[in-house]
Amino acid sequence: MLYRLLNGLRDLVYPKICLSCKNKLDKSKQDSFICQDCWSNIKRNVPPFCHYCGRRLKAANITKNICPDCIRKNFHFDSAFSPCVYTGVIKDLIHEFKYKNKDHLGLSLSKLMVEFIKEYNAPIDYVDFIIPIPLHKTKLREREFNQAEILSRHIAKEFRKCVLTDVLLRTRETKTQADLEMAERILNVRDSFSVTKHEQIRRKNILLVDDVLTTGATSSEAAKALKNAGANIVFVLTLAN
Repeated sequence: MLYRLLNGLRDLVYPKICLSCKNKLDKSKQDSFICQDCWSNIKRNVPPFCHYCGRRLKAANITKNICPDCIRKNFHFDSAFSPCVYTGVIKDLIHEFKYKNKDHLGLSLSKLMVEFIKEYNAPIDYVDFIIPIPLHKTKLREREFNQAEILSRHIAKEFRKCVLTDVLLRTRETKTQADLEMAERILNVRDSFSVTKHEQIRRKNILLVDDVLTTGATSSEAAKALKNAGANIVFVLTLAN
């Protein structure tokens, strides 16, 4: 805890270098952690989007409204959205955010999600609650924060929504999804979530928030638990995919 606090304080007071390119930051922009060049180089998702995973559709798939990968999958969530493509600068920043105790990056990164919601009219108005994808208690103790919860709270503040953090639980510790193949990822997270307060989400529309959507396995399992508990529509919003 002390290390994380000191690390965050150092970056807040003396943010000398961009967290992506590691070049010196302009002294006039010392309230930021990302240089303007890197911010501009974040690869954005642009329409047309796949109805399920939210990735940009190629020309051959536009009329179907779904990408070839999603045709072969059976997601439990209804639609997913992501403002960024998981490559380059945003990949670096997410790594800093999650694994290098840069939890204060959450505000800057959440702005990308907020801007995307506003620009493309993502269905935030239909959402009753925002629920961050939970970490298992063991991982939460190690990391000391849940990056999905940080993003959720900034989004909720912008759109005046309520964040629920005690409804969806991660019931068992799983391997890191990034280290696994697609089939292994599905098995890794199967039945790893449970809902504690069914009455609170029954017939409600939920926005699940996480940092990255790759295969969609984690978000799908979380959505399954929510729908089995009576939730109505479950959308997914991630920073990148």
